[in-house]
Amino acid sequence: MSDRTERLLHIFIESFMPLLKAGLLFTVPLTLISFALGLALAIATALVRLSDFRALAELARFYVWIIRGTPLLVQLFIIFYGLPSIGITIDAFPAAVIGFTLSVGAYGSEIIRAAIISIPRGQWEAAYSLGQTRLTTLRRIILPQAARVSVPPLSNSFISLVKDTSLAATVTLTEMFRKGQEITATVYEPLLIYCEVALIYLMLCTVLSALQHRLERYYERYHAK
Repeated sequence: MSDRTERLLHIFIESFMPLLKAGLLFTVPLTLISFALGLALAIATALVRLSDFRALAELARFYVWIIRGTPLLVQLFIIFYGLPSIGITIDAFPAAVIGFTLSVGAYGSEIIRAAIISIPRGQWEAAYSLGQTRLTTLRRIILPQAARVSVPPLSNSFISLVKDTSLAATVTLTEMFRKGQEITATVYEPLLIYCEVALIYLMLCTVLSALQHRLERYYERYHAK
């Protein structure tokens, strides 16, 4: 084994745990928190857009239009670097959570709204004929079915969010990609370190994809009954 190969192997082994630790301490929590909050926001936004409250529906539509029409990176910069100019300072982690939550909420709301619309109108009418209120119909009949339809696209959004968290490095959050940048600055082996970062992201996304497949199969069996 040449000295060069030996050095690269040593750097790979030494850097793996710090990168994985950054992923477990920052990337994973950032993803979970942002997705949970974003999903709640997505459901609320979808329901508001489908409601009879025109003013609120237009406000929700405007929010979705703004978030979907601007880059996530720009949104993070506005939150972290722009808001302090008007006296609003947010730490890196909360700023990243806010940015990712808004993004998940906007894109997720369109997925959920489409899923709700896909439920046949006859099911609403059947529920009303049995004396069910609109809220009860949503909770007991429409949303459970919409949830099954939403699982695949929402799961894809979750996996995409795992990768998108690398953008948090631009707001000084020491997540996995930022940690890779710091290690690269000391060992001067960018190709090796960034490939290692990519490998860990790939591992995380592979596990999540397997869980997504199991979840989809569960819903398929449930639907078949």
